[in-house]
Amino acid sequence: MTTPLDQVRWIDLPSTKDTRGVLTAVESGRDVPFEIRRVFYMHGISAPRGGHAHRDTEQILMAVAGSFRAEVFDGTRSEVHVLDDATRGLYLPAMVLVEMTDFSPGAVGLVLASTHYDKRRSIRSREEFLAALEAP
Repeated sequence: MTTPLDQVRWIDLPSTKDTRGVLTAVESGRDVPFEIRRVFYMHGISAPRGGHAHRDTEQILMAVAGSFRAEVFDGTRSEVHVLDDATRGLYLPAMVLVEMTDFSPGAVGLVLASTHYDKRRSIRSREEFLAALEAP
């Protein structure tokens, strides 16, 4: 049986490098498997982030500066991914709980999301997530 965790994958982002540096561009529907409705970033991070899941939101997580770890959990199993390359993102389908930790000093995490923010779409704890998975 396929679970949402089986859909978690790396997405290489188109990047061009020359003597001036690297330019990475992301295009909705081309490089990202959904239409981007929301972009947000985390910086000045002093504690773990995430710790929740989204009922119907797909996301791409990126470390655009520094690094951090993302633990993803589908209710049965978990995986840990290290984000430390600004030219790739981690695709997360809906109904995957994510917790981000171990942010390096100066880390900046960028998230592309398939929906506009609505707190009702969020499942705010591991316990609530497990209960949502068992609900009919």
